[in-house]
Amino acid sequence: MVYQHVLRPALFRTGGGDPEIAHERTIGALSRLGRVRPLVAGLRRLYGGAAPRTVFGVRFPGPVGLAAGMDKNGVAVRGWPAFGFGFVEVGTVTWHAQPGNPRPRLYRLPASEAVINRMGFNNAGASALAGRLRSLGPAPVPVGISVGRSKVAEDAEADYVASVRALWPYADYFAVNVSSPNTPGLRGLQDRAALDSLLSAVVPAAEGRPVLVKIAPDLSLSAVESVLDVCHSRGVAGVIATNTTLSRAGLSGVDRSVSQPGGLSGRPLFARALEVVSFVGKQTDLPVVGVGGILSADDALRMFDAGASLVQVYTGFIYRGPGLVRRINRESRVRS
Repeated sequence: MVYQHVLRPALFRTGGGDPEIAHERTIGALSRLGRVRPLVAGLRRLYGGAAPRTVFGVRFPGPVGLAAGMDKNGVAVRGWPAFGFGFVEVGTVTWHAQPGNPRPRLYRLPASEAVINRMGFNNAGASALAGRLRSLGPAPVPVGISVGRSKVAEDAEADYVASVRALWPYADYFAVNVSSPNTPGLRGLQDRAALDSLLSAVVPAAEGRPVLVKIAPDLSLSAVESVLDVCHSRGVAGVIATNTTLSRAGLSGVDRSVSQPGGLSGRPLFARALEVVSFVGKQTDLPVVGVGGILSADDALRMFDAGASLVQVYTGFIYRGPGLVRRINRESRVRS
């Protein structure tokens, strides 16, 4: 309640209401928090409390992870666990540093508890991320690294592989992002032949690190089934379902008139994300990470019931604050 009625309104006014400025300042504050280890440890006891679980060979102290996109450059890796996160996925990172799309490129839709972004994989590059993670030392929770294709890359396979090799020492798992709607042509890598070729290069380059594939909610279920066939044949360790959507279904009131391009996340995505998680869970024995529109503990429990082994939040954290992670942790422990 304090977050939603006091802290969130202040945060939303930061930078004259510019969401990206608020985002950057929040990441900076969490980076500073991460340097105060006793404080992080104390907050973890307050916001954590989930039962540990092992998924695709990695032991997670809790089932709630920070989704990729929030901390692209791994700036606050040591700060996020303070709010009960059992793992952190940094990135999406590309081999080449790139500025992303022109600003403004991030939009809040408060009536719908949603966000539209067209960031375009803005990041400092894989080598810079490797240097930062090396300087930070071992993280207190598992770190996943989401890798994507550089906009300038002509050879997508070589581009992904270069990032994986540079970041291998610091990854507990890799997430292959082929589903962002904000890089031209990227979603085409979900097609059977393209995905098979990409994973035939990336999985061996990961040298035993689990490789997960992140899929779009806009795929037909038959296309999802095709993706799963390729994942099985190429030794993928799990699936992340889902990324943001191009659909604008489910927007509320004034938000229906918003015409900004980009990927939509938050409450309107939940029903479709849950449907995809359920489908994947029934079609395969691969572990599933459920993400998309989780704004309550009940949402997370429905993801677990649908077959998710872990969940991730991003937009829900923006609208509901760290109490969301705490509630999911507590409810999941009661279930376990």
